[in-house]
Amino acid sequence: MDTTRQQKINRLIQKELSEIFRKQTQQMRGVLVSVSIVRISPDLGLAKAYLSIFPSDQSKELLANIKANMKAIRFDLGQRLGKQLRVIPELAFYLDDSLDYLENIDKLLGSDNSKKEE
Repeated sequence: MDTTRQQKINRLIQKELSEIFRKQTQQMRGVLVSVSIVRISPDLGLAKAYLSIFPSDQSKELLANIKANMKAIRFDLGQRLGKQLRVIPELAFYLDDSLDYLENIDKLLGSDNSKKEE
């Protein structure tokens, strides 16, 4: 269970990372990167950010690009949060595929419903 401080920092980092990715993907038409959740370690040294990337067929390529630019993203985050956090945590990015999972379940359930109607 996260402490109140961890929860506040999670929300703060999520908001700022979302803004960073929004600005970076403005030039790329049809690409949307959203930060679905951020979990920070109890020592506030590591922040795990789960990203939802649309379109999902480009998600692995974009995630690799984001991981390659992790230092620049952490620097941008430090510029934004320097007055609020003493130490900017290391970042780890993961792909949040929960939307694809839900879409697959809906598709499977939809095929069951069409069989029942016949």
